[in-house]
Amino acid sequence: MPELPEVETIRRDLKKKILNKKIKQVLVTGKARVNLDHKGFVKVLKNRKFVNIDRVGKLLIFDIDLKNRFLLVHLKMTGQLIYTRGQQVTAGGHSDVKYNFNLPDKSTRVTFEFVDGRKLFFNDSRRFGYLRIVNATELQKVKEKFGIEPLVKNFTLENFEKILQGRKTNIKAILLNQQLIAGIGNIYADEACFDARVLPGTQVSELTSGQVLKLHRAVEKVIKKAIEERGTTFNNYRDSEGKRGNFLKFLKVYGRVGLKCKRCSGIIEKTKVAGRGTHFCSKCQK
Repeated sequence: MPELPEVETIRRDLKKKILNKKIKQVLVTGKARVNLDHKGFVKVLKNRKFVNIDRVGKLLIFDIDLKNRFLLVHLKMTGQLIYTRGQQVTAGGHSDVKYNFNLPDKSTRVTFEFVDGRKLFFNDSRRFGYLRIVNATELQKVKEKFGIEPLVKNFTLENFEKILQGRKTNIKAILLNQQLIAGIGNIYADEACFDARVLPGTQVSELTSGQVLKLHRAVEKVIKKAIEERGTTFNNYRDSEGKRGNFLKFLKVYGRVGLKCKRCSGIIEKTKVAGRGTHFCSKCQK
């Protein structure tokens, strides 16, 4: 699933490409997950413009040049946003390296066509992702469901400690809980725990103050670096060759089961924690 760094990369790229472009047409397939009937959905967006793109956690927020209307886009497990300009394609989201350049295809759910001929496709093979048009009140209610986000000013050690206080679960479950900390998914939870030398299955009540400090720093460090490297599962297509997110080469545990630990002589293991496949080194994580 695309996580905070991947979605943030998409947001930054699309801001450079689609802002203030008039939407000529919107095509919605019968399998699209939208919150209005198709005619109503199209009516709101046709002949409008996106004037800003924001994000909270893994949710993209498109500001429409229509008073009190916003488009929410969540990619979920298999969603992709694919922007085309002639033969140039910029795509982000689920790391499917088999992008079909003959768009729309069978997984295309919504197509935005701009007056300059460029298009933005929302593809989702498994149909978990969604597009919703909301007003300001509804948007605020959605935002309130998300917890503190890494790299913002209020993601302080003190607030991180408050999140952990009294929790009767393991640290990975906390890191994955979007209502507590927004944007961290399976990849970066594992990487942050490794960086902090803490086993993902460690009960929160058993963490020392030193470990909490290291975890706080690790979350900020890993997320910041992943954004700088355009994420792990991000694909940016300019032609027939795909360029994947550079953070792949920085992964220390995720996807490396059976390989030697890059920090010690241990072997990377995999188990299930908080219902997710979890990678760790039992030798240098305690």
